[in-house]
Amino acid sequence: QVQLVESGGGLVQAGGSLTLSCAASGMIFSSYAMGWYRQAPGKQRELVAFITRDGRPEYADSVKGRFTCSRNGAKNTVVLQMNSLKPEDTAVYYCNAYPSIGSWWGQGTQVTVSS
Repeated sequence: QVQLVESGGGLVQAGGSLTLSCAASGMIFSSYAMGWYRQAPGKQRELVAFITRDGRPEYADSVKGRFTCSRNGAKNTVVLQMNSLKPEDTAVYYCNAYPSIGSWWGQGTQVTVSS
């Protein structure tokens, strides 16, 4: 059974930083590109960033230059370093495969950015 557990969210002021981590288990981690997604209140879930199996990240335009995605195959983790946070980054953040797999969604981690 695949488990993806996100952590690291919290409340931060605009301009601040947070580091999110996703611990994966129950799957062959190296076989999947992995993505970070977010869902703000009243909005659809959107892709924030993904990282290929060989470690190449890609970013949504809204976070490019501020967020950095990385993966650690030895620890089966995906990390999203978020800098220069804005109030519009407020959302629940999830990790999943890229493209996402419906049954793999976890609980997510809440990120709240105050102005």
